[in-house]
Amino acid sequence: MNHSLTFVTLTCSLRAGSFNAAIAAALPELAPAGVAFESLGSPGLFPHYSQDTEAAGFPEAVLTMADRILQADGLIIITPEYNHSIPGVLKNALDWLSRVSPQPIAGKPVLIQSASPGKLGGVRAQMHLRQILGYFDARILNKPEAIVGDVSEKVTDGKLTDEATRSFLSRQLAAFTAFAQQ
Repeated sequence: MNHSLTFVTLTCSLRAGSFNAAIAAALPELAPAGVAFESLGSPGLFPHYSQDTEAAGFPEAVLTMADRILQADGLIIITPEYNHSIPGVLKNALDWLSRVSPQPIAGKPVLIQSASPGKLGGVRAQMHLRQILGYFDARILNKPEAIVGDVSEKVTDGKLTDEATRSFLSRQLAAFTAFAQQ
């Protein structure tokens, strides 16, 4: 298959059996034809951000992720919500990426997805993430929003099985593909 767009995915849960990882794994089969997906790997490989560490040299994992984002046609962040905000591992990754030049997220089309066993599905995490990404001058797809509540009822054996959610994510990916081509 000849791909016209490549999206990189950043899954921000480190938990084995992550619901957000199940959503990320379903994206290639839900996307329009011609769209390829590549996982950015775990942001858990980044050390805690420190100017001292940065002064000694950027960790290879940070530079690799930054380059892959820079080369991609779009970035998809799939995140849970921790304590009404984003996970610390995501904030740490963004802190590192904010220091890289050229800035990989500046002007980049970004899609946010969140999932939670709770009813709100990570809506507060998305609000905070949108605020943080404003600093990067990212191009964020605002609608449709993918906020998957009660996700534990929509994932079975590590697979996204809920047809309504799959259908919605397919429509969101179609919108993001059009957005990324603008």
